[in-house]
Amino acid sequence: MSEKPHFHRVILKLSGESFCRERESGISMTEVSEISEEIKSVHETGTQVAIVCGGGNILRGKQFSEVSAAIHASTAHYMGMLATVINALALQDALENIGVPTRVQSAIRMEGVAEPFIRRRCLRHLEKGRVVILAAGTGSPFVTTDTAAALRARELGADILMKATKVDGVYSEDPEKNEHAVRYSEITFQNVLNQNLQVMDAQAIHHCMEHNIPILVFNFGQSGNILRAVQGKKIGTIVENG
Repeated sequence: MSEKPHFHRVILKLSGESFCRERESGISMTEVSEISEEIKSVHETGTQVAIVCGGGNILRGKQFSEVSAAIHASTAHYMGMLATVINALALQDALENIGVPTRVQSAIRMEGVAEPFIRRRCLRHLEKGRVVILAAGTGSPFVTTDTAAALRARELGADILMKATKVDGVYSEDPEKNEHAVRYSEITFQNVLNQNLQVMDAQAIHHCMEHNIPILVFNFGQSGNILRAVQGKKIGTIVENG
């Protein structure tokens, strides 16, 4: 039997890069299947899990609009939101293929492939033991999926927002550019903002700080880390109010 979870309900933020191989784009079902196995191990503990998907492996609206004057910035952002739906559908099938019940809810209505996001319905799915995959960000342009995850964490009453990344926490500088960068085991929201650390966008940080929602930043690439995070093990960096 799995160890008792430390958290009752979590928001797991999966970046688009978790859906593809390193330095590649598109969707690698090998990577998606590995993430699905990790999520299954969490689901089996009884923790309620809602997942917010990024879409950068397919298209980043902001970057796309910056290189193409023919596409209006808001249109590019909507295209990026649709990319998150593609990832959500891939993740849903991978999870259900290994026996994990799921629902995809989209902030942009598209009833042919996903339910609309309705808070009470989402909570009911979680209470029934389903993993809910939240797609299309907030449904509005110019809002990142990080901020969408912070908003959903508050809306759904999550205990914590867990950001799965390719690095093992928050560093004083980019560890890929400076090998002497210091990794923090814990840090306050205010220090993240003061030092301009690239944890999440500032809007997401401000929201979590104001509403006292802790953020855990950890490496999704190490096998078992998502389960360790949910069990409250000491991994990654915890960001919270001092």
